[in-house]
Amino acid sequence: MTAVSRRSFIKAAGVATAAPFVIPAGALGADGRASANSRLTLGFIGVGGMGSGHLGAFLGNREVQIQAIAEVDRVARERARSSVENRYARDTAAGAYKGCAAYNDFRDLLARSDLDAVVIAVPDHWHAIIACAAARAGKDIYCEKPMTLTLREADVMVDTVRRHSRVFQLGSQQRSEANFRLACELVRSGRIGKVMTVHVGVGGPSAETYYPADPVPDGLDWDFWLGPAPWRPFSKKLHPFNWRDCRDFSGGGMTDWGAHHFDIAQWGLGMDGSGPVEVNPPDGKDYKTLTYKYANGVIMYHGGANGILFTGADGKIEVNRGYLRSWPDEIIRTPLGPGDVHLYRSKGHHQDWLEAIRARSRPICDVEIGRGSINVCHLGNLAYWLNRPLKWDPAKRQFIGDAEATRWLDRPRRAVWRL
Repeated sequence: MTAVSRRSFIKAAGVATAAPFVIPAGALGADGRASANSRLTLGFIGVGGMGSGHLGAFLGNREVQIQAIAEVDRVARERARSSVENRYARDTAAGAYKGCAAYNDFRDLLARSDLDAVVIAVPDHWHAIIACAAARAGKDIYCEKPMTLTLREADVMVDTVRRHSRVFQLGSQQRSEANFRLACELVRSGRIGKVMTVHVGVGGPSAETYYPADPVPDGLDWDFWLGPAPWRPFSKKLHPFNWRDCRDFSGGGMTDWGAHHFDIAQWGLGMDGSGPVEVNPPDGKDYKTLTYKYANGVIMYHGGANGILFTGADGKIEVNRGYLRSWPDEIIRTPLGPGDVHLYRSKGHHQDWLEAIRARSRPICDVEIGRGSINVCHLGNLAYWLNRPLKWDPAKRQFIGDAEATRWLDRPRRAVWRL
């Protein structure tokens, strides 16, 4: 949450942030249970890139009503509002609809008491601040991956979501795709024998990156876009899409695709809620690539796979989007039996979230699952950036005997922003 007002977050926004289990009345039936006949009301924070994709998907879902948008780019904001109002206009007798509010500041959106939930699709450096503010405002949350910019942010997000009894779905949607689930079920059912290694094919870390200044586009609130990140001049090489290469805003490919593929590696290893105990960067001798070590002896490598490659004593399974292969072939051809491991089946990542909101249950990619997976990504980045081995305690979520690495658990934020 922020240290400053916005009139003290719109006078606590008429939102009962002191009462942790506030659910807007529109989402409930008379008995306090979610009404099957009511629409869940949504607000969208960030509607460029992935946000516009989520907007289109939810516009086609009759279980929800989109009522508000927050976006610092006026062009994207007005385009999104028009999309919502034009879509809903088709459902009215008059063919007109003007019921979608649009804001520059996400706090104005969160101040609304008529929203059940929010979809957050902003650059990575904003995820934790906005998600925690949404939880405190009594909103359920769908947050784009990667979950956080730092390791400490993940702990704060888990604590805040739990304290305010919110339903949180992280946008690592591969958990809702059948081939990834099947691959993990086969691995965890012992079809490849004892797992020895995992290879995860994702991009590399972000870096200290600076670009020459360009004029700020008309309608873009650049200072608000930067938010908690260090100030720098606008560059068209950063906005709207290339900010992931810059360490101030993102962890690069390690946290971008890593939030998908390392997440599946964690799922397949049964390591949700835990993680590796050691990370070694490539040194040209003992370690040819970034290497993770788990307490159970499994070794995980950065690279060398089409997606995720699990190698066991008796076979291999490799999985990616639209791709599933095993060695030998019969591993994936033999159906799972009743005694095998059967993992959570999702009807679709968005739908799973909506159903969890109504049931007040945890969705397939809950905030604690997200923490475990993003920790793997961040640990890899820190080993690259510090260029030396790191030892990690996944239960305490702290570095072992390493003061320098400990300073990287979090980063300073520009006033006035804080968690």
